[in-house]
Amino acid sequence: MPTHPLWNPYEVPDLDQIAAVRLAPQAPEVVEVVAPDPSWPAVFDGVRDRLARALGDRALSIEHVGSTAVPGLWAKPVIDVDLTVADSADEPSWLPDVEALGFELRVREPEWEEHRFLKSMAPEVNLHVWSRGAREPRRHRAFRDWLRAHDDDRARYADVKRSVAARGFDDAMLYNNEKAWVVYDIYERIFAADPAHEHDPRPRG
Repeated sequence: MPTHPLWNPYEVPDLDQIAAVRLAPQAPEVVEVVAPDPSWPAVFDGVRDRLARALGDRALSIEHVGSTAVPGLWAKPVIDVDLTVADSADEPSWLPDVEALGFELRVREPEWEEHRFLKSMAPEVNLHVWSRGAREPRRHRAFRDWLRAHDDDRARYADVKRSVAARGFDDAMLYNNEKAWVVYDIYERIFAADPAHEHDPRPRG
């Protein structure tokens, strides 16, 4: 049975797995989902420019991803950015210059394509750092571009996000867990519609 090369199984991390990748205890942060703000792309442009100046050609790509990258989509008012470098595990080659911009390294996940997660607060940015050739940034771009082009899935995703946030989460990872099912279902439609790759359905188990 053919499977799309960007497919991942439906898995939701438990509390122990979440705690294991965090470099320090997580302070409570109330999750808020707000109406789309037309200024979000300009905020990303400023972040991209700062990263590009700090890293030069070490920044292989800097992409605006996540819900704030989709016009018309309700979102947490946090800019999600994918930064690709040659080797995200080689932290001395990029981390000091990113930290100098006000980012704090919060998560290290060697087993997940050497993912690094950093946070800044002014503006509030989630920065995801990946190595050249990582699959996850490609998944993020496919999800973003699909939602930009498909009003029905964009509206459905917004409804789920608002409903989950209304339950009062104070940890973004737990909030993400609660909406993971709809993200997976949208990815299934993305993969099934991709003319470049065959994909048999892989419904959530």
